[in-house]
Amino acid sequence: MTTLSIENVTLTFGGLNALTDVNMTIEPGLITSIIGPNGAGKTSMLNCISGFYHPTSGEIRYGDRRLSNASPHQVSSMGIARAFQNLELFRGMTVLDNLMLARHQKLHYNLLQAMIFFGKASIEESKNRQYVEDVIDFMELEAYRKSTVGNLAYGIQKRVEVARALTLDPQLLLLDEPMAGMNIEEKEDMVRFIIDIQKERDATVVLVEHDLGVVMDISDCIYVLDFGELIGSGTPKEVVAIPKVVEAYIGEE
Repeated sequence: MTTLSIENVTLTFGGLNALTDVNMTIEPGLITSIIGPNGAGKTSMLNCISGFYHPTSGEIRYGDRRLSNASPHQVSSMGIARAFQNLELFRGMTVLDNLMLARHQKLHYNLLQAMIFFGKASIEESKNRQYVEDVIDFMELEAYRKSTVGNLAYGIQKRVEVARALTLDPQLLLLDEPMAGMNIEEKEDMVRFIIDIQKERDATVVLVEHDLGVVMDISDCIYVLDFGELIGSGTPKEVVAIPKVVEAYIGEE
């Protein structure tokens, strides 16, 4: 398992710093949360890790591999997957088709083999179909596998979004507000899935989430951002005792 190292990362847009000299160490096998008020830079940090943004300065490394200038495709090939806050699903396709399409990176056959669809292509498709079916079972989506995504309830679509990321068999899973807009029952289900992903699929989880109750319950480590700066880090008990963190969330007396 591999450590993600974020060293002095600064991200600038037209003279405005979205992130300023941020340092984090994401230890393997843990659930690490990144929290902060709106506009704190949480999603910007995930964008830098996943290759959608490139830091203006600083380094991001996954083990001995440098992510700072990597493309999203290169990052995903390293075993890093992401579920988005705004659903990145094909709404006119079924759950099964969305997950099979997300699995395309794992298909290893050429165009001719695909056209004939015999031998290696057939074997590869069968193997990947089996993996997708395993993810569907794991995320308890069996009842929706042939349903059109756009017709599903929002909470189920969020679950499909996480399943889409899981089809890449990630070692590191980035979750951007996976519980946003959910009711209490849906949140409880998602919390259970996140814990199972960590324990049963041996994945490192980086969670961006506004529900502090959830964050405090399931996180091994928490990093707190405010206006792009890191203002605190540690275990849940340590973080809630940091005056700057209390001030950022509650305000000064």
